[in-house]
Amino acid sequence: MPLTFVKMPIVDSNTARSRRGEKGSVMAIDLVSLALISLVSVACPIIAGLIPGKPIPETVLLLLAGALLGPHGLGAIQSTDAINLLSDLGLAFLFLLAGYEISPKNLTGTEGKRGAATWAVTFAIAFVVVAIWPTLSAFELDGLAVVIALTTTAMGTLLPILQERGILGTRMGNEIIAYGTWGELLPIIAMALLLSTRATWQTVVILLAFLAIAVAAAAVPKIAERIGGYVHRFIVANANTNTQMVIRSVNLLLIGLTAVSAVFDLDIVLGAFAAGFILRYLIPTGDQTMEMKHNAIAYGFLVPLFFVVSGAKVDVRAIGAQPELLVLFILLLLFVRALPIFVGLSTGRESRTMDVRERLTVAFYCTTALPIIVAVTSVAANAGALSQGVASVMVAAGAITVFLMPLLAQLFYRVVDAAPVAAVAEVAEHPSDALDILRAHHDLASLLAREHELLTSHGHGRVFEGLPTLDTIAERLSDRAASERIDARIVDAAHLLADKTYGDEIDPSELTPRERCRLERAKLAVHEYRRRMLELYAHEEADEDDGK
Repeated sequence: MPLTFVKMPIVDSNTARSRRGEKGSVMAIDLVSLALISLVSVACPIIAGLIPGKPIPETVLLLLAGALLGPHGLGAIQSTDAINLLSDLGLAFLFLLAGYEISPKNLTGTEGKRGAATWAVTFAIAFVVVAIWPTLSAFELDGLAVVIALTTTAMGTLLPILQERGILGTRMGNEIIAYGTWGELLPIIAMALLLSTRATWQTVVILLAFLAIAVAAAAVPKIAERIGGYVHRFIVANANTNTQMVIRSVNLLLIGLTAVSAVFDLDIVLGAFAAGFILRYLIPTGDQTMEMKHNAIAYGFLVPLFFVVSGAKVDVRAIGAQPELLVLFILLLLFVRALPIFVGLSTGRESRTMDVRERLTVAFYCTTALPIIVAVTSVAANAGALSQGVASVMVAAGAITVFLMPLLAQLFYRVVDAAPVAAVAEVAEHPSDALDILRAHHDLASLLAREHELLTSHGHGRVFEGLPTLDTIAERLSDRAASERIDARIVDAAHLLADKTYGDEIDPSELTPRERCRLERAKLAVHEYRRRMLELYAHEEADEDDGK
């Protein structure tokens, strides 16, 4: 066979220098963008911590900074191929951790099944809404993208917020995970099935092939552990050495499955979520050291980068051009997602024992959406089915929910604590004391919020050692009385309530309207504290029984 020679193009020195210069220029843009993203990642937690009460999650500030510094803002951060790749890795790590946090019990338990059924209802409602939308088609790519976007819960985004606020492990936290898990998993599957340009049967075959690969990825480590081969022993022995074999193995699982997703033309969130599920299957009891290391990788660098880059893709001018669409989409999220969840909680055998404010709090938290909205709008916009302006509005709406829904949940809980109906009645009865009555109700809300924060910080997996007693509540009221913020007789009432000996020691008729109001607030504060403590203690006992 005769030899053939390939004639290589001759590149002169000037062309070579030009190419090196272009490469250097691109690298400089990447590094400057990366440096600014790193600066934002450091600054945002500091700013969030400086705001009293921390009403704005760090995630919202990251998105806002990205929008201001991105191509549609000041143009300081550029969405280059390298930056987008790192952003995709951040999204993958976010869904890896979300999948890892999900216990099979959350999917197969009573509340988990109700969460799946509720998602099906939200999907049906969203489909009807889109079907009557004048500019969308429910059976086309644009309409299906909006349907899926309206049914999502951003568990990956929500988990850090729940952890920060001490809700994980509480009854509300368990309900949020039960409903929110299906609100993340099923939209991912729907996205793979409905937004694909392939025939449906081809998509199903590909999903089954992906499932087979995922099952194999889960089975191999279990088989290696059972056999006790050299590789398994080496990984375990070098888990905390410089080789960090456990972390490298998890990264292989994550990137391998996301690569398979990309090869099959599926969204990478499916592979990342599957990797998280597999990891929980391999380590059912969890691994604190591994979790800490992956949290460092994810939340220390890649996840903040993903949110900044997501914010950079938002066209602020497009949002300003159609603000009514932004408001409408947020209202639709409340109608399509929050309302069915509230109804589901109200009709559930176990969850209906929760009071109204707790059910509303769960519904608000489960309406937090963003990562899947970003993924859905990207697919639809790249296919030309959705305009970039509408996609920007939807992403902005998702970003606003990350701020708005946790804030509504927090504020609503405190507003109900403040007993607004009682406040209105008291003001109507004693209008001259309106200011004092409102201040007393505000004090009640603040007191209960502090007590709730303290209680939930001793949630799942923790003992109640050091938990303040009812007497401690009374002592705190005494401290406030010393500063003349609470009348001394109210303090006496609180102590009597703590000792369960409240009777005729204080005659309410001898008190002024302001004093009577504060007396009722003290009684309610102690009552609420007792109820919450017993509830948390009961759930702690139930979790211990389940573990035995």
